[in-house]
Amino acid sequence: KDTTTPLYATVIGDVTNIILDPIFIFVFRLGVTGAATAHVISQYLMCGILLWKLMGQVDLLNISTKHLQLCRFMKNGFLLLMRVIAVTFCVTLSASLAAREGSISMAAFQVCLQVWLATSLLADGFAVAGQAILASAFAKKDYKRAAATASRVLQLGLVLGFLLAVVLGVGLHFGARLFTKDDKVLHLISIGLPFVAGTQPINALAFVFDGVNFGASDFGYAAASLVLVAIVSILCLIFLSSTHGFIGLWCGLTIYMSLRAAVGFWRIGTGTGPWSFLRS
Repeated sequence: KDTTTPLYATVIGDVTNIILDPIFIFVFRLGVTGAATAHVISQYLMCGILLWKLMGQVDLLNISTKHLQLCRFMKNGFLLLMRVIAVTFCVTLSASLAAREGSISMAAFQVCLQVWLATSLLADGFAVAGQAILASAFAKKDYKRAAATASRVLQLGLVLGFLLAVVLGVGLHFGARLFTKDDKVLHLISIGLPFVAGTQPINALAFVFDGVNFGASDFGYAAASLVLVAIVSILCLIFLSSTHGFIGLWCGLTIYMSLRAAVGFWRIGTGTGPWSFLRS
């Protein structure tokens, strides 16, 4: 339930990244290598802070193997790994397809993608908070609290999504020149803007549903559903990008996030798996 330490670690790591980026990129003239180096340093710093905090609570060097529950750990770890691969592959593929359209398309796509992901991840805060509370509720078999928590987190996520849609719709329209002054890139950004802003409610729900299902320890469904979603989304991305170019990429990503939200909603809406108590 400790959400404070990850917050501090993330803020410290991000601030470090922001400070080191211009130093490595412009002062040391390392370019992309400098940006990557700054990012790696910030990640190690965050990892170090979290590890230091954990070592203060748990003796990591003196743990009995019989208490490790290694089989359970490997099973859940493998399921989550498959899910992460599926999620990452879709986004990576979309960037690869954008690069094939040329440097202008790639530049516009990266601007839109980074804004799209950065703002969508704000909903992850609700997801993490809900995940911690839900895990406690399910452990105590307090299903009334679990249902109330899931409902409230989803409501807050949806409200945040609509707020982000408005803010991005206005902000990126007038602030796109903060990222580039190239007119061709700006034109493509304006084309991607409706997708970046309009999908925020969908993205927020997708992230929150992930957190809710993780809180219910529904790792098997989370992994299997995301693999299926990824397969469908990959086919859509390849087809739509080949027929509609830049717009096709964003249509494919919209389908991807819509399917992620849909499979999360289906699990709770049908009252299956750990949510079977909703039908009683």
